[in-house]
Amino acid sequence: FFHARGFLEVETPIRIRAPALEPHIDAEPSGDRWLRTSPELHMKRLLAGGLSAIFQIGPCFRRGERGGRHHPEFTMLEWYRAGADYLGILEDTMALIKYWAASLPDRTDPSGPRLVYQNQPIDLGAPWFRISVRDAFLRWAEWDPVASWDEDRFNLDLVEKVEPALPRNVPAVLMDYPAPAAALARRKPGDPSVAERWELYIGGLELANAYSELTDPQEQRLRFEDAARIRRARGREVYPIDEDFLAALARMPPSGGIALGFDRIVMLFADAASIDEVVAFPPD
Repeated sequence: FFHARGFLEVETPIRIRAPALEPHIDAEPSGDRWLRTSPELHMKRLLAGGLSAIFQIGPCFRRGERGGRHHPEFTMLEWYRAGADYLGILEDTMALIKYWAASLPDRTDPSGPRLVYQNQPIDLGAPWFRISVRDAFLRWAEWDPVASWDEDRFNLDLVEKVEPALPRNVPAVLMDYPAPAAALARRKPGDPSVAERWELYIGGLELANAYSELTDPQEQRLRFEDAARIRRARGREVYPIDEDFLAALARMPPSGGIALGFDRIVMLFADAASIDEVVAFPPD
């Protein structure tokens, strides 16, 4: 799929000196370094170095994440395109999901790009449901997180009220997050209160997180510093700022990118209720 569209497959370091600073993502220590939580920062440095369309499939690690849909070690598919924004990446994603469906006729409907996940028929060929975070919260949680940001309330209502209400018969895209909830995404032109970020849900599974990438190193530094303050106040480990990444960011072209949980895609097409069903060696 990617080679046919002119992408270059890349590999970036797994042991890194500086994980991306985000309030809720904890890296696994590895000697005097950490195991990557995402290849994002290094892949963006490749864009800054002149590559225009890149992808990577590889292991990532997040400390303390264990559940029916989470492992502390998991596989991530990420891709980035110079000159694209989050809507361009959404077009890529729609094409990729349909490509996968067409390649798995035993799991999909031969009459079109459809599948059944946990007894729920899903029409991949129908228009994908799209809704802004603001509209979704006003409809199902009865408040506006863009106008009145409350991180704890947002996270609770997202899980308990908004995500369960998203349609399951078609893919659902939750778009335009409040700016404080988009650590590495560009603010929306004309409305800096929101960021150009979306998340994809299919059959109730959260599968992917995409951005129009922030390319302003000064703003990115401020966001990292804010995340460091939040982590310190909560007693969490504070990682060093990746100065090499910030130096490269000034040369990075406008770009779009996405992180897609590969294990969860396998869950979807294998009709598996738990991530443990689709890996050979689940963690203890």
